[in-house]
Amino acid sequence: MNLTPLAGNGPLKRQLAAEVDRRGLSHAYILSGPAGSGKRTLAGLLAAALVCSGQGELPCGHCSGCRKALAGIHPDILSVGEDGKDLTVAQVRALRSDAYIKPNEAGRKVYLLHRAQSMNQSAQNAMLKLLEEGPPYAAFLLLAENAAALLPTVRSRCQVLTLSPVTPREARAWVDARYPQCTPQQRQAAAEHCEGLLGRAAAELEGTAGEVRREQQAAGALLEKLAAGDEAALAEFCVGLERDKWDRDTLDGLLEELSLLLRDALTAAYGACPEADPRRRALAEQAAAALSPRKLAAALDLVGSLREALDFHLGAGHLAGWLAAGLAELG
Repeated sequence: MNLTPLAGNGPLKRQLAAEVDRRGLSHAYILSGPAGSGKRTLAGLLAAALVCSGQGELPCGHCSGCRKALAGIHPDILSVGEDGKDLTVAQVRALRSDAYIKPNEAGRKVYLLHRAQSMNQSAQNAMLKLLEEGPPYAAFLLLAENAAALLPTVRSRCQVLTLSPVTPREARAWVDARYPQCTPQQRQAAAEHCEGLLGRAAAELEGTAGEVRREQQAAGALLEKLAAGDEAALAEFCVGLERDKWDRDTLDGLLEELSLLLRDALTAAYGACPEADPRRRALAEQAAAALSPRKLAAALDLVGSLREALDFHLGAGHLAGWLAAGLAELG
């Protein structure tokens, strides 16, 4: 199977290629991995392979089906949940009705369910029925940041493909090839900050020059308040997360950026901060001067626990309370 456009993930590529050679493509996959790990890239390749009419390796990339699939205009490939909202039972039931309408052009009809982990139990049970009783030409690609957030019964009806972060060398090679218009310093910084998740590197390099994302600004402000030891300001900040209606994706982006800053602060505490960005370096050094390595490590553990909880539908209000309480205990 031709998975060249997917960076890294050598073991997954070999596993999938071997399985396709043995028994062909499955009717249902769960593509699991954190945001930026390549789930959309792999889903696009699998969808193209499912509607490919060419000869030899799949997807061939040249037939009409592949060209339409890779251009995002194939009538037999349908996406649900790209708006970032939770998938509902009504959407799954509508998808089930559509699945019994035969394909327009290809031999298969492919459904991509983005943020599949956002389905509640009712929606997942409706999805389970479709996986068990759907027509033989229907194929389902469930994209989830954590496959464990899906019911065991749903997971058992799908083949789980878990994507891994790429190596630092692979990240640098990828950004160098994709963004030659950026300076070497920008590419190096993006490769270092992304932690092997190329979608994050792309987001950093495709932003407006000099722009600091909302999540980055908020994480920097939160770290400053933590370093200052201002419990009232920390509590007000956390209340604002719910008041300003931060959703799970933006909350995860905030926590991701905060974890990177805390790691930089830990290395700065030992005199070895490698961060080249002046703003981020200043924040890290400020935190390292104000907080002990023990407190920085405890804050990093707290952020990690919160990010894991987000995969299991933790709301903004509960996260804000947990974050406020956890940071107050560090004082």
